[in-house]
Amino acid sequence: MTSPSTLAKPKPATSPLARLGSIPHLGLLAVLIAIVIFASVRTDAFLNPNNLINVARQVSVVAVIAAGLTLLMVAGGMDFSMGGNVAVTTAVAAQMLSHGWSTAVTLAVSIALSIAVGLVNGAVVTFTRVAPFVATLATATLLDGVALLVIDGMSISIDDHLSTLGNGKTLGLPNLTFVAALVLAVTAFVMRWTTFGRDAFAIGGNEDVARLSGINVVRDKLLLYGLAGALSGLAGIMLLSRLAASSPGTGGLQLQLTAVAAVVIGGTSLAGGKGTIGGTILGVLLLGVVANVLNLLQISSYYQQISVGAVLLVAAIANLMQSRGKH
Repeated sequence: MTSPSTLAKPKPATSPLARLGSIPHLGLLAVLIAIVIFASVRTDAFLNPNNLINVARQVSVVAVIAAGLTLLMVAGGMDFSMGGNVAVTTAVAAQMLSHGWSTAVTLAVSIALSIAVGLVNGAVVTFTRVAPFVATLATATLLDGVALLVIDGMSISIDDHLSTLGNGKTLGLPNLTFVAALVLAVTAFVMRWTTFGRDAFAIGGNEDVARLSGINVVRDKLLLYGLAGALSGLAGIMLLSRLAASSPGTGGLQLQLTAVAAVVIGGTSLAGGKGTIGGTILGVLLLGVVANVLNLLQISSYYQQISVGAVLLVAAIANLMQSRGKH
């Protein structure tokens, strides 16, 4: 006869508050909803379809950079040169298109160049043991200078080249948004369902343990930095198609900091081993909506830089406190 003590105890009922707290990125989602409501009340232009399409088009470039950065940071890496890589890609592509090169050749050369930059970063970080922050920040400074040299400090127009990508729509949404959505979806799949993605988490968690467990850390790190370079090149082509010109200041550190802020706000750990594409998407949307609201309210663009810096600082501190709370 079964004793009462051996009977399975009923599980305690989960309170609605506890279930609510289990929703991923609830705080970030709540902040985003609050800002959308605030913007809708303060200005009628925010919910205008043309404005929403414009926001979607603007955040697409940041989203592509942030996707590559998320995967790289999960593995414990960092690439501060992705914005500089974007600047060089736009400069080279603009010069080639303006001098009569075909679009196909221009895209192939530009993406190949951006991958090469990523692989150089990966080689320096992997084989010299220089801290990723230092190595890629140095590369970023170098690339910003190269971009200015390529365009000779002037604005280079590409006329209507790439206009279908930059200004075209499909099913009422910008083509750039579909490209960004595809990149985010593929990155999420890689992180969640592939051996390469799981290895990236393992490397970010503890590189030495990952190496001892049979993971080819050197190969994977080179691939991660090469992928970051490739997505930088794609983002550069997307930005060039939207602006129809490469000018001094296109891409660069400001774009890079926005992408880093979005990834960190989305919960990706600065120390590696933790991160999701879902959180990164929310971070990208939050920063994009904030920038748009500041523009609609005719607040100085200087405050946009202040807001990105402030949000990045708060997110980094929160990230660190959360990490300490688990130890």
